[in-house]
Order: sequence, then C-alpha cells, then structure tokens
Amino acid sequence: MSERVVTSGADDLERAAEAALRPRALADFVGQATVRDQLSLVLHAALGRGVPPDHVLLSGPPGLGKTTLAMIIAGELGTSFRVTSGPAIQHAGDLAAVLSSLEEGEVLFIDEIHRLARPAEELLYVAMEDFRVDVVVGKGPGASAIPLTLPPFTVVGATTRAGLLPAPLRDRFGFTGHLDFYAAGELERVLVRSAGLLGVRLDADAAAEIASRSRGTPRIANRLLRRVRDWAQVRGDGGLDLRAARAALEVYEVDALGLDRLDRGVLQALCTRFGGGPVGLSTLAVSVGEEPDTVETVAEPYLVREGLMGRTPRGRVATPAAWAHLGLTPPQPDGLFST
Repeated sequence: MSERVVTSGADDLERAAEAALRPRALADFVGQATVRDQLSLVLHAALGRGVPPDHVLLSGPPGLGKTTLAMIIAGELGTSFRVTSGPAIQHAGDLAAVLSSLEEGEVLFIDEIHRLARPAEELLYVAMEDFRVDVVVGKGPGASAIPLTLPPFTVVGATTRAGLLPAPLRDRFGFTGHLDFYAAGELERVLVRSAGLLGVRLDADAAAEIASRSRGTPRIANRLLRRVRDWAQVRGDGGLDLRAARAALEVYEVDALGLDRLDRGVLQALCTRFGGGPVGLSTLAVSVGEEPDTVETVAEPYLVREGLMGRTPRGRVATPAAWAHLGLTPPQPDGLFST
C-alpha cells in the first residue's frame, strides 16, 4: 500500500516538517480548550510555589498535539526537555540510565508510554512517587540494590491507548488530559496559523475546504496544506485558493469527507460485492487486497466514526450514509438500520 496522505501517524521526516509549525506556548495552541485551561492552572500554580508540577498524562488519537503540549509544558516551566518512548525502553536499566541523568525540574516525555516493558514500569512507579531508583549491583544471590536519589522532575506521558496503562502507573499521574478530535473551525485556525509560518497566502474558503477533509486531525490538516502549497507552486500561481485546494486534494485522492483510496475501496467492496454486508473482516480485507490488520486499524476507525460503516456480531455492514456517499442505491432494508 502506498503512503496515505490522510494517515494520522508520522515518520521522522514528517516530524521534522511539523517542528517548524509547532506552537511554543499554551496561548498559541489552538483547540483543546478544556485541557489547555486545566493545564495552565497546573503549571502556573507549580511555578508560583517554585516546585515541579505533578506528572502529566496526555491521551487521545495520534496527530492531535500530545507531543506539542509536552514541549509547551517544558517551555512554560522554562526547563529542559528530554524525549524517549515506550518501545525504546525494553529493560529497567535503560530507564534507570535516563532517570539518573535528569536535572532538577526537567521534563521527561515518554511517548507511547503504554508500551513500556513491565520491569521498566515498576522502576518508573518508584521514580515518579519517591524520586529514587534502585540500582542493582551484582548478579544472583549476591546482588544488592543501592537506592539512588533523583532530583524532582516531571514525567509527561503520551498514549493513544490509555486503557492499556496499568492502574498503578495511571494513578501516579496527578493530571490526566484527554485530547479530542478538532472541529472544522478549529482546524481552519490551525491552517491559517501554519500558512503564515510557511509564508504562503491561504484564502478563507481554501482553509475551510482543507479543514473539512482533515478528519478532525491537525497533523493531517498541516500535511494537506503542504500538498496544496506544492500544487499551487507547480501548477498554480503560488496562492492557496479554493481552486488550488480542490485540485490538489483531487490529485491526492482525498474526497469531500476526507476518505482516500483505501477508505473508498473498503466501502465500495462492502456495498457492491457484498450487498452492504454483513461480511467478515478477513473476507473484506481480501477483497481490497489488504491485510485484515490494515483494514481494521487504518481504515475502519474513521469509517465507523463518520457513520459510514457499522460493526455487528455478524460482520461489517455499510450504513445508508455509505451508499449515499458513493452515489449508490442501497438494497431493500433488511431491518438492520431501518427504523
């Protein structure tokens, strides 16, 4: 499968492109008003007391700004920022090395914290609560644990699957914020800000068009903005107007609802080959030439969220909205979605 322009994930190259567009202060962060307001109170109260704030857990789908908020926390506190991730820490010793090198007040950001190895989790419990780690010296019966005191610091954890975090780890975060998908108006503000940083002219109707196809995700909105900028530079006059936005998004096969080739292929197969379902996941995946995991984790969540697909005990089904979006006439209702 080719790289999807509407994927909410990001590789290293994408993150480098995002870095120039990240806000540096809470006041510049668009959207997530509740989390932003709550976090502002936590940070300013800690600054007033002259102590590091409570540990912070940020949860929500990818691409909504968890990493950006973690960087902003360090910036608001005026302290340094250390980055690691759950998959990168496979042994307790790996985490002990990171923790023992922290400076007082430093912010430690752990991305995908739900993927920490169990021994590292147990070490992190003690470090977050008591600011110490036990360094094991020697092996076997003669091994001994030497407690090492750590300076006060703040852990900011990010997770897309908060339910996978063990309760003891969750309980050690003093503040938990959940990030929700953005409304179209909020994405328009994100796009206007990003266009200014990129030095391009973005018309209001073009911003609205891009926002409506961005699946409620700022990362996707900024990626589509860069693709529209490319089209305007090569095939247009350099300005990002409605014509440029629609033409560019047509080239990248992103339709009015933000569906791409894979999404439409799944819906098309479901409606035309299987009469709207129900059909099993494996059968549906084979019909579009993809792995079941790809259909289930990449295409299906957005289709379900937009009310285009349903999941039933008997399999996947197309909703009336899916037939309408594809311009197809649904078969006679069998009672599954009829009233």
